[in-house]
Amino acid sequence: MPGFFDNPLKPAKQERMLAENKIKMDVEEQKSDSEEEDDRSQDIIKELEAKIETADQEAKETHDRLLRVSAEFENYKKRSAREIEGFRKFANESLVKDMLPVVDNLERAVVSSGDSGADSSIVEGVDLILKDILKIFDKFGIKPIEALGEKFDPGFHEAVMQQESEEHPENTVTKELQRGYLMHDRLLRPATVIVSKATAKEDDGNG
Repeated sequence: MPGFFDNPLKPAKQERMLAENKIKMDVEEQKSDSEEEDDRSQDIIKELEAKIETADQEAKETHDRLLRVSAEFENYKKRSAREIEGFRKFANESLVKDMLPVVDNLERAVVSSGDSGADSSIVEGVDLILKDILKIFDKFGIKPIEALGEKFDPGFHEAVMQQESEEHPENTVTKELQRGYLMHDRLLRPATVIVSKATAKEDDGNG
């Protein structure tokens, strides 16, 4: 039997304190669980960010590779087009070179026939053949080199001798012995020429 001076509220207070402690422990446990969840969430977020960064880098590298491949392919197409165009332009070069002596002979025949008074019908026939060949040459971009009266150019002219001349400046083509030809911008054959030089009188005057 409880004593007269025992406090009847003491057990209730103890129970309340126990309940409060239990609530605090539950809160602390929940807080701890929440912090662990937050830590796990942060780890997952960091992991996802790292994966995204890696994927972005890989995508950039793939894009750069595609750009390089595309540029290389465009260069290949342009190079192939130039090669095809070059082949098309110069495919008949060897044949034309073999034809040049024929043209030379036809030109000589026309000139010599006119000087010798040969049958005009034959001369006209040879001249027509020559003109037809030159038309075909023109169709394929084959042009004669202008040499006579021009300043000597070693890129297009081949000088076989020099000749004193008072009528022409020095290093001027005074006579064309054999016509030169270009195929588009490529030299097929240089013009064989005679080039002027200063006369002995001019040399003495300059000295």
